[in-house]
Amino acid sequence: MNMTFSDTARNRVSRKRLFPNFSLGTSAKMTLSKLTGIFVLSALAQGARAELTWEQTSVELHPAFSDKQAVAHFKYENVGKTPVHFRSVKASCGCTTAQTQKDEVPPGEKGEITATFTIGGRTGTQVKTVTVQTDDPDPAHATTQLTLKTIIPQLLELQPMFVTWQSGEEPKAKFITAKVNKDAGITKLDVVSSVPDFTTKVDPGSAPNEFRISVQPKDTVKPAYTTLTIKPDSPAGAAAINIAARVMPPAPSPGSTPAVQAQLPATTRHAATPASTASPPPSQ
Repeated sequence: MNMTFSDTARNRVSRKRLFPNFSLGTSAKMTLSKLTGIFVLSALAQGARAELTWEQTSVELHPAFSDKQAVAHFKYENVGKTPVHFRSVKASCGCTTAQTQKDEVPPGEKGEITATFTIGGRTGTQVKTVTVQTDDPDPAHATTQLTLKTIIPQLLELQPMFVTWQSGEEPKAKFITAKVNKDAGITKLDVVSSVPDFTTKVDPGSAPNEFRISVQPKDTVKPAYTTLTIKPDSPAGAAAINIAARVMPPAPSPGSTPAVQAQLPATTRHAATPASTASPPPSQ
């Protein structure tokens, strides 16, 4: 008996041969539906997330000589669609404080974190940081480090910072050159020794904004040490600077035995005898 297929049946058979796995089962359809839902939720979350942007995260300040503090302002804006909450704002050291204007930043709002560095007696370049942590679910955006770099002007440049005399050396005066920052307005230096074994004197230097400090020991027979405190007359409240001067002790004479070795008991030790069983010295 001869059987024939209609054109429709032939097409169905051809599609099954070409695409045997084209039809999705119930489980596959559910999985695809879940993935689609996750993708949509993720896209919505990204569109609605909070996002805090900063004008700058690093600030460099150049305070004047009379300034006691240096203050940096780190400005931000919430460009996201949900509020941002600050969890913590911590400075890297006790000499720096940081505070926010608000604990919550609504969408579109701007604000700033103020970092205040107390200069004290510090000079030169000082780098401090402030770590800001928010409730952003993305770890890459949740924590921000702000950097405050302060360039503190140096009042004096001293050369050398330490003068010495050898034992028995002729007790002549030695000199320290103090170069003054031209913007500091310093016209006078007071130099005081911490002990009476040294005398000091200050004269104008060979160049503008320069002083010549003379330091002289009374003698070099015995060892001596002093701290020289240098105090400028300006600016008001400027910290004093300390340097040192010293008369060195006599050098040990050649062949002398240190006292600690001279006090050790005379013990005869034989090459083949362990230390714990070494023979005592013969009786006199």
